[in-house]
Amino acid sequence: MTAGHLSPSEVVAGALDRLDRTEPDIQAWVRVDRTGALESARQLDAAPLGGLLHGIPFGVKDIIDVRGLPTECGSPLRRGRVADSDAPLIARLRRLGAIPLGKTVTTEFAYFAPGPTRNPHGLSHTPGGSSSGSAAAVAAGVVPLALGSQTAGSLTRPAAYCGVAGLVAAVGGPLDTAGFVGLSHRLDAVGLLTQTVADLRLAYLAMTGADRLPDPVGPPEHPKLAVWSGTELAEISGDMREALTRTADDAVANGAVLVDIDWPTLTPRLVESHATVMGYEACRALAEEGTHPEQLSAPLNDLLTHGRSITAQDYRRALSEAEQARAGILDLLTDVDAILGPAAPGVAPKGLGATGSPVLSRPWQLLGLPALTVPGHRDGQGMPLGLQLLGHPDRMERLFALGHALETAARAVQTIRPIAIHSARDIPDHVPLARRELPKIKPA
Repeated sequence: MTAGHLSPSEVVAGALDRLDRTEPDIQAWVRVDRTGALESARQLDAAPLGGLLHGIPFGVKDIIDVRGLPTECGSPLRRGRVADSDAPLIARLRRLGAIPLGKTVTTEFAYFAPGPTRNPHGLSHTPGGSSSGSAAAVAAGVVPLALGSQTAGSLTRPAAYCGVAGLVAAVGGPLDTAGFVGLSHRLDAVGLLTQTVADLRLAYLAMTGADRLPDPVGPPEHPKLAVWSGTELAEISGDMREALTRTADDAVANGAVLVDIDWPTLTPRLVESHATVMGYEACRALAEEGTHPEQLSAPLNDLLTHGRSITAQDYRRALSEAEQARAGILDLLTDVDAILGPAAPGVAPKGLGATGSPVLSRPWQLLGLPALTVPGHRDGQGMPLGLQLLGHPDRMERLFALGHALETAARAVQTIRPIAIHSARDIPDHVPLARRELPKIKPA
C-alpha cells in the first residue's frame, strides 16, 4: 500500500475472498461486517496514507465491543446485545487506519466451552481457546492481525496450536481491557495475534502510540535466558522437549548464556493462587449470568460455584502470594533478558470438545507479565509447536528482539513459511503488517 500497488479496498476484498474460501472448513467468524469494512476501505482509498496500520483489516474476539455489532461472548445469554460504542482499543485501531472485518469465535465467556472453530493446520485438532477464532483467522491468512485476550492461557495456547505469533500484553500496561466483557479484572489482559513477531512488534508499537516504526533494537550480544521446562506442571511431549532443547542449543551457539531454573513448588502454588483469584472474581463479574445456570456450560457453572465458595481471606492470601512472587520474578528479569519455556505441553490435541491445557500460562498470568508466543517449530506431522518468552514489562523491545531471533532460527530449519504476498496483482492471502523489510537485527 505504501508503494501504491494495493488500495485498502483491494486488501479488504482479498481478505473477504480468503474468508469465503476458508470459512466453511475453519469456522473462525461469528459475524462478518462486509458492508462496514468495504465502506471504511473506500473512505481510506481517498485519504492520504495515514497511521502505521492504514488499510489493514483485523479480527476482533467476540468479547470486545465494536460499535454497531453484537458482543455475544459465545453465549445465548448475550444474543443480540449490540455495542453502542467501540472499546477504546478498537477506537485506537480505527484512528490508525485499521479496519475491523468482524467478530471472531470465542469460547463461552472466554472460559472453556469451545465454539465450532477448527485448527487450520489440522481440521480434527482444536485451535485452542479462548481466542480460538482470532488465532485461526490469522493462521488461515484471512487477516494479518486479530485481537484476543487472556485470563489463563486464552492466547498463548491458540497461538501455539495455530502456529502464529501471539502477545499477551502486561496486565495494567498501556493496552487496557476497557470495553471487554471480562472474567477477572486482575487477570484479564489484551492479546494480539499476527503471522510473525515482526508484525506483533509493529502492531504493539502502533497501538501504544508510535507514529512511525523505529528500527528494531537488537538483543544483547550475549543475551541471558532463563530456561523453564514446566515439567512440574505438565508432562511435555517429546517434540516440545526437542524444540525447547534445540532452541536453547541454538541460542548458546549464537552467544547466549543460559540459566536453568527449577521451581518445583513455586509454580504449582501460583497455579493454585491463579485459580483462587479467577474463581473469586469470575463469580462476581458474571453474577447476572450465574442466575441462569441452565444456559451455561458445566465448566462455567463449576467455576462460578467454586468462586462462590472462596472466602475473602483466601482471595487476599492469593493476591499476596502473587505480589511476592511478582517482585521476585521481576528481580530475576533484571538479571536475565527473558524466561524461555513451552507455551503448551505439545501440539494441538485432536478433538474439538476441549481446548487443551492452559496450565503452563497460569503462573505468569497471575503475575501479569508480558508473554510472547514464538512460532516456527513443528512436529513430525507438520503440526505447530509454540514456545513462550516471558519478559519485563519495561523492556518490550528486548522481548520482541529475542522473539524475532528465535523465530528466525526456528523457521530456518522448517520448510513451511508464513503466508506472504507473491504478486501485487494476486488477491493477497496475507498482508504483512510490516510494509518494509526490517533491517537485520544486530547486537546492541
